[in-house]
Order: sequence, then C-alpha cells, then structure tokens
Amino acid sequence: MLSTLAVLIALVSLLLMASILVQNPKGGGIDPTLGGQAQQLFGAARSTEFIEKATWALAGTLLVLCIAAVLVVGTGGAATGAEIPLQTGG
Repeated sequence: MLSTLAVLIALVSLLLMASILVQNPKGGGIDPTLGGQAQQLFGAARSTEFIEKATWALAGTLLVLCIAAVLVVGTGGAATGAEIPLQTGG
C-alpha cells in the first residue's frame, strides 16, 4: 500500500511541476516556449483556466496523498519492549 502511495505521489508531483512550468509567468495563459499553440486551440482564457484548475487539483491531490501516506506509516511513537527484536550475542 505504501509503495502504491509513493508511486502516486511521485506521479502527481511530476504532473504538478509540469503544470507550473507550462504557465506563463506574467499571467497570460500558456507559456509560448512550452506549448503556446494550445492557446490557439482553446483560446487564451480557456487554457489559462484549465491550467490553473489543474494546478490546484494536483496540489490538493498531492496534499491528500501525503496525509494518507503518513496515516499508513503510522505515528512512529516509542516502541514497547515487545516490538523490539532481541539481539543475540555471538
């Protein structure tokens, strides 16, 4: 379960980085160096809305996946004597 969450976190992180890099830093839609042709297909307003919504959705998904991973791993509290394996001298 934890390995599945780790793969999903990595995938969502890569998609989030890509969605941030595609955005125009001046707020004018998609950056022309990384795929500005999408503005001609969707229009500047639609492409900006889509990329912004996708960025927020990916950020929220990443947050939920990270919280789920912490819950799966556990609290990491102090171990009791029964949980610590005995070491044999030898």
